[in-house]
Amino acid sequence: MKQSDVIVIGGGIVGLATAKALVEQTGASVRLLEKEDRLSAHQTGNNSGVIHSGLYYKTGSLKARNCVEGRELLYRFCEERGIPAQRCGKVVVATRQDELPAMEELERRGGANGLEGLRRISPAELREIEPHTHGITGLFVPATGIVDYIRVSQAYADVVRERGGEIELRSRVTKIEARADGLTLETPAGEFHCHHLINCAGLQSDRVARLGGVDPQLRIVPFRGEYYELRPERHGLVHNLIYPVPDARFPFLGVHFTRMIGGGVEAGPNAVLAFKREGYHKTSFNLKDIASFACYPGFWKMALKFWPMGVGEYYRSFVKGAFVKALQRLIPEIEAGDLIPGGAGVRAQALEPAGGLSDDFRIRQAPHQIHVLNAPSPAATASLAIGRSIARMAMESFSLPARQ
Repeated sequence: MKQSDVIVIGGGIVGLATAKALVEQTGASVRLLEKEDRLSAHQTGNNSGVIHSGLYYKTGSLKARNCVEGRELLYRFCEERGIPAQRCGKVVVATRQDELPAMEELERRGGANGLEGLRRISPAELREIEPHTHGITGLFVPATGIVDYIRVSQAYADVVRERGGEIELRSRVTKIEARADGLTLETPAGEFHCHHLINCAGLQSDRVARLGGVDPQLRIVPFRGEYYELRPERHGLVHNLIYPVPDARFPFLGVHFTRMIGGGVEAGPNAVLAFKREGYHKTSFNLKDIASFACYPGFWKMALKFWPMGVGEYYRSFVKGAFVKALQRLIPEIEAGDLIPGGAGVRAQALEPAGGLSDDFRIRQAPHQIHVLNAPSPAATASLAIGRSIARMAMESFSLPARQ
């Protein structure tokens, strides 16, 4: 049986950032367990690559604090490790008069969150930045950027190994047993023993919490985001990033255009209920995953409230013309022929018992355990800040020694 002071469950960017912070800040032995045969297989590996500015998040929230701090840490880390990252900026575009109050609230939040260079722009200035975009006003957000989060995650893993940490693949945790001397975790790769546990399992985080005997007091519901890509000859329609004014009722930003660090332009995503937690195709389904939300009262409370939007998202998923129409709000000259099917990602959305969509990071502690139960976007941007925060929490709660 392999022994460690701390085991981190989950090889996505939050788990890797947490393990990185632990090996840098503490003298504890650290081991990370990932159930797949590679790191960053799910949310991180299907990320659009945006480095978020911190514009959208409620001032003082964990999202706002960690995003603003984490953004600058990430830019610095990429520079140190030679990872391409571009601080290219983005525009948020209002196309209707009824969007102006929400635009003003975004501008206020951005200022309160300390975004330097944020400014309202006129239609003429908007066309200078994104010539093919039409709107009645816009916000220019210079802090936004793009990066390859798989490369970032691999670099985090390199640091973990360089500092003496261990990373185990193909190690799905199937049982957690509390013993007098710590915790024993059963996996297909064998048993692992630790004194302390940190759960960063993303789409499976609520299930891992229950394995540890902790009631997460929420349920993870998967939402799939589907993308198109612009044909190469139409890349010139988008210079950097173009976003709509989001609907404040939902933790989704609406379909938008994103230039990718490796080339190409993505258009999307929508946000449809997925029938498999790790299902990236329209036909993906898993009965256990469906039962997980179908038997949860909070899901039906949410569904009764937001079913019209849900129907619209499904319609846009199956009818390309509806997707194109949503994109034409930002770039009117976009046509169906300009778009080719792209990839998809699945977001782990925490749902409250009363039917509310949790819109902030959620972390629960138990004796010898820390559970990261909701870490949606901008978790990748904020990963270094989140990892440092969890490491500090672990040092205090677990009495871990500081690294000498």
